[in-house]
Order: sequence, then C-alpha cells, then structure tokens
Amino acid sequence: MRFELPGKMGLGTAPLGNMFEEVPDTRALETLRTAWDAGIRYFDTAPQYGAGLSEMRLGEALADEPRGTYVVSTKVGRLILEEQEPKQGIFAHGRANRVVYDYSESATLRSIEESLERLNMDRIDIAWIHDCAADAHGEHWEEVHDQAMNGAARALTRLREEGVIRAWGLGVNRVDACTRALEKADPDGFLLAGRYSLLDHEGALETLLPECDRRGARLVIGGAYNSGILAGGDHYDYKQASSEMRERTRRLRDICDRFGVDVRAVALQFSAAPRAVASVIPGTTRPERIAENQALMTTAIPNALWQTLWSEGLVSMDAPIPGAD
Repeated sequence: MRFELPGKMGLGTAPLGNMFEEVPDTRALETLRTAWDAGIRYFDTAPQYGAGLSEMRLGEALADEPRGTYVVSTKVGRLILEEQEPKQGIFAHGRANRVVYDYSESATLRSIEESLERLNMDRIDIAWIHDCAADAHGEHWEEVHDQAMNGAARALTRLREEGVIRAWGLGVNRVDACTRALEKADPDGFLLAGRYSLLDHEGALETLLPECDRRGARLVIGGAYNSGILAGGDHYDYKQASSEMRERTRRLRDICDRFGVDVRAVALQFSAAPRAVASVIPGTTRPERIAENQALMTTAIPNALWQTLWSEGLVSMDAPIPGAD
C-alpha cells in the first residue's frame, strides 16, 4: 500500500469554501471542530474551494492541534491571484480573487507554498493534481493532462522523494484521467469524486480499481452522494440533476426505504467497500451531519437489499459489497 489514512472516513471541505451557498465563518469552524471532536483526522481541501477560503478555515480550526496528529491533503493546478473579479459558478460565494489554471513545475511549488500559508501549517501530507480531465478542459484535456504529467507530477515526485510530502496523485472527477496518469507517471493514488458511487461506478470497476489493486495505489472517494442528490439534494455532478438521475435516485431510495435503511448509509458503505479505498470524505456545512455520517457508515445493511439492487440492475454484480469477503 502506498499510503494509509487515519480512519475510513475523512472530511471533504469543498462545501466550507462556500460551495453553492454562503456559509458563516462561525458555522464553518463549528463544523470542523465537531469533526475533530468526533475523531476525524483526515481533511481534504484545495485552493479552488472559495479561492482559498476552505484552506484558511481549515487552518484556523486546526491551529491548536499537534501537526502529527492529523493528515491534510490539498491540491495543485490552480493559482490564486491578488486580482479580483466577479464570481460565478459553484463557488460564486467564495473570495473574489481570480483563480487560474497552471500545471507547471514552478506553479506547483508556488501553489504548495501558498497553501501552506493559508493553512498556517509547515507541511501537507498528500498533494492532488486538480481537475486535469475532460470535464474541466474539454476536448483538449489530454494536452492539459500531459502538461500536468510533465510539470506538476515531476515536481511532486521530487518532493515525495525528498520527504516534503508523503504522497501525490490526481484529484479528478473522471476515471480516464487516473488510468492515463498510471501509464505516464507513478502516482500513489487518486481522489476520485463521483465516479465510484451508487449512481456511477461501472467505469472505475472495469479499469481503475483493478489497476490500483495491482500497483498498490490507494483511492480516496469524494462525492459519494454525487454532489448531494443521494442525500436529498437536487445536484448531480455539481449541477442540476437530470430527470434520468432523479428517477434512478428515486428507485434507489424506494428500495432502501423498503428495507428500512437510509440510502445515504448504502451510498457511503458502497463507496468505501473496495480494497483500494483508503477513505471516503463526505462534505458538509452542518455540524450535526458529522455524527449522522459516522452513524451511517456503521448502519447494518441486509444482504437482501444488495441482492435487490443487483436484480434491479442498479448495482453492478462485480462491485465489492460491504461485509462480503
């Protein structure tokens, strides 16, 4: 195994960068402190999340905790500029600083230094190369991916060899970006968001999971609720869910209700089940959700529920099932 994480559940802090809504500082910090008090010791963040807001809040929340008692991952591939601009999109409520892509070696080193300043920490543990995939860069994504492999990946490999970071990989929403990285470099693992979930897992099952098992690479699963739709929201993959996804979610929820099990428990435990998965990192802006998510990870799920999901074609027969050998 390339790296291990403290506990099967961490905390994703994208929502604390004011994703989709403005979150008061007091509630953001209370959420982070509640996670700490509940025993969570792995936290993922990124410069993109509110143009540094998530990193700043995380650093403030952990300021008095011994650095060796927790694991932090952040991301490279974007730089935050002093220049300000009107904001739109999912982080419209974040800081006004302009954020630009840059996957070069020099930008990677600068990104880490600036993240350390915002986090007020002396090191990060894992660095993910952020969004070098088709959803962010369209039909030219492979050119951008090559830039990341020739720039950021080289810088991070050197930092890993020097002991500055423990591990590096990609933080993306697409499986093919991960498999391509395994062909061109030596990443320790991936933060894969939304592509190993109840709603979307076939691609990762066919290609990425077997290769991770073969090479000892690890996965962190983000987006187990697929941007909220599996937790009662209306977003899928960071945008309004299609009628097809709403219907598929309704079918999943109906089956879970039939067995008296919260669909969120099924979603979290399903995403955590593969051998390569080191952690699942649901995000929240509500302190009370921390305990809820922890309870959901230990909820008993009858085998008959999984059998029904198989028979209804909602879960692949090849998917690892929680509690099964």
